[in-house]
Parts: sequence; C-alpha cells; structure tokens
Amino acid sequence: MLEPAGELTKDEACSLLEAVGSRRDIESFEVLFRCYGPRVKAYMARLTRDPHVAEELMQEVMITVWNKAGQFEATRGNAGTWIFTIARNLRIDAYRKNRRPDFDVNDPAFVPDDTKSAESELAERQNASRLRDAMKDLPQEQIQLLTLSFFDDCSHNTIATTLNLPLGTVKSRIRLAFARLRAALEDGK
Repeated sequence: MLEPAGELTKDEACSLLEAVGSRRDIESFEVLFRCYGPRVKAYMARLTRDPHVAEELMQEVMITVWNKAGQFEATRGNAGTWIFTIARNLRIDAYRKNRRPDFDVNDPAFVPDDTKSAESELAERQNASRLRDAMKDLPQEQIQLLTLSFFDDCSHNTIATTLNLPLGTVKSRIRLAFARLRAALEDGK
C-alpha cells in the first residue's frame, strides 16, 4: 500500500479532486488516495470491526471517488466531506446487503404447490360424487347433523344445544350416518 500523504488543505484537496474529475489525472488521484485512503480505512474499521471488510470498503470508496470525481462541486462543500459522504453511503449499502438473507430456492414460500395429476383429480371428483349420492339416501336428520358437524364445523355440544337434542342422541345419529355412508361407499367400489 502507498505511504500516507501529509495533510492537505481544503483548497488543495478540492483542486486535486477537480483535476481527477476533469482530466482523470492519476497523480492527483494518487495524492488523494494517500491522504484519504488510510482515513477512510480507519473509519470503516471502526464501524465494521473487521480489517478485511474495512480494506474492501476503502477500496470501493476510492474507486467511487475516481469514477464520480467529475460530479464534485467545490462550491457545495469540501473534498473531505464529499469523500466521507461516499464512504458513509457505501457502508450503509454494505450493511443492508449483509443483513438481507440469501435467497433460498427451497423456501416453502417460493416452492410452487404440487399440482394434482389429472388421474388423482378425476378420482377425487368421483369419490365426491359417490359421497353425495350416498348422502342422498340418508334420513334428513342425519344429513342435518353431518352438515352441522363437518361443513359448519360445529361441536357436538353446540349441535345438541341448537337442535334441542340430548348429546348422546347427536353422537349416535352421527355414528349411524357414518356407518351407512361407509356401507354405501364400500358397496359402490
């Protein structure tokens, strides 16, 4: 690494930065790099607490200074403030990038749902049709209990209270309805 340069006055730093921006003057950039590179690296080391990251960020800052030197306006501020503003912004960007989790292709939120095959879809429709046909043969009171229990998601206690029936009657009628449905579906296979 280059030896650090001595202190630059505000006017010297501004004129060096303007020379880099207007003429791409390598010697002027070298002086700026020697002066501000170690300072930016120390600033980054203090913020990141990692010397390797600090070195990388310092290099990114100085590359950005080289590339954007033409945008510097001495009337709006001094060179040091402009360089450290770039450093601060790059540090914030690096922090945000590191805090963002990596994309996981196996994350359930990004994995498409398995689509059913046409064969399984047809089988489900046939089973649903067979169940509807079997339910048509049940007495109305059992259909009402099954509808409340499984489609309306009511508990047996709620059904008993709603229909003013004993709890045991509700449970036995549901059991009986299941037995009839099971028998009808097994016969249909």
